[in-house]
Amino acid sequence: MLNKPKLKAHKDAGNILLDAITTLQGVPFSAWHYQLGNRCALEWILDQYKEKKPRDKTIAEKFNTYRFADYKEYVIELLQRVCTVSVETRRIIGEMPSH
Repeated sequence: MLNKPKLKAHKDAGNILLDAITTLQGVPFSAWHYQLGNRCALEWILDQYKEKKPRDKTIAEKFNTYRFADYKEYVIELLQRVCTVSVETRRIIGEMPSH
């Protein structure tokens, strides 16, 4: 596989490395602080779309058909949408009066 998926977040640099040829840049600092439970929403998505090999040999051979490359465009769009929601939610929370 020449273009192996990486799916790594680099918060300090504000980018997301998807694979050897695709890096999403300019991710706002505030997007990294929107949490789903105890995890950043963007990192949660990256984890969900990583290629994972099943431990069971039969399942790995017969049913392990997921390839990130098949979903790459969808994941890019999803990351963009979640980034927007994250930034806007943080903005709204910041504007709310604290009691």
